[in-house]
Amino acid sequence: MAGKPLIDDIKNGKIFILDGALGTNMQLNGLPAGKLNEEWVLEKPEIPLKIHSDFAEAGSDILLTMTFCANPIHLSDTPFAQRTKEINYKAVDLVKEAAKGKNISIAGSLGPIGKLMAPYGPLEPNDFYTSFAEQAKYLTEAGVDLLVLETFYSIEEGTEALKGIRSVSDLPLVVSFSFDRGTRTMMGAKPSTVAQTFTDLGADVIGINCGKGLDENTECLKMMRDATTLPLWFKPNAGKPEIGSDGKTHYHVTPEEIASRVPDWLAIGAQFIGCCCGSTAAHIHAIASRIKTA
Repeated sequence: MAGKPLIDDIKNGKIFILDGALGTNMQLNGLPAGKLNEEWVLEKPEIPLKIHSDFAEAGSDILLTMTFCANPIHLSDTPFAQRTKEINYKAVDLVKEAAKGKNISIAGSLGPIGKLMAPYGPLEPNDFYTSFAEQAKYLTEAGVDLLVLETFYSIEEGTEALKGIRSVSDLPLVVSFSFDRGTRTMMGAKPSTVAQTFTDLGADVIGINCGKGLDENTECLKMMRDATTLPLWFKPNAGKPEIGSDGKTHYHVTPEEIASRVPDWLAIGAQFIGCCCGSTAAHIHAIASRIKTA
């Protein structure tokens, strides 16, 4: 499912089931603290393949590649600085293998650079533009069906990312922000402003992922729906992250609780629904089951 058929399905209002968390599931499978998911794309590909496959079996219509940090600037501070293309290509191949024989679309994940733009940080706007263009080029060449800017918090970075991507790819583009301050991002952006800005810039889908709890994210979804007519992408965390006595982050919302919220999200207008940090294949199976009976 690529190119025109996918964008046609989006425009025709098809409801898509997304996947769940990649990062927290990598950690559950032994990824050490401080190590990027992308490193195991090359070093232990069987782990990301299993995670993708579990989500495919759970009912996902769209699987995200494990390339959130696989941009040249982010990788420049790692031993993988010269392997940006290799990581992106391999990550796409792993999702292709997990999706084999199923009607699943492959979404190329592009996360924030990890450094701030001037005057708050060391990078200029063109640095962001160039970095996102390079990663998007690799993902597009490797054969993804759509591109997803996810967990963004800065409108300025998102703008340069969108422009860079559009310079090398005409694939359907999702722009998804994280409102980790409730109804604002860490840089102060509001859902309505994000929705209006990226609607005007030509995104195909606007969305929300990560953030805080289900209530806060649902409120953000309502605010976005009031500000745009574009399709909405929704991947909230499995509840509010909490630090346990073991020093680790825990998420306590069960698959059943997530599924119980699905009718509300559909009523608001979410067209793409999955789950972010703390979610497992069981959460996605519960979402899929609820959507199929809605």
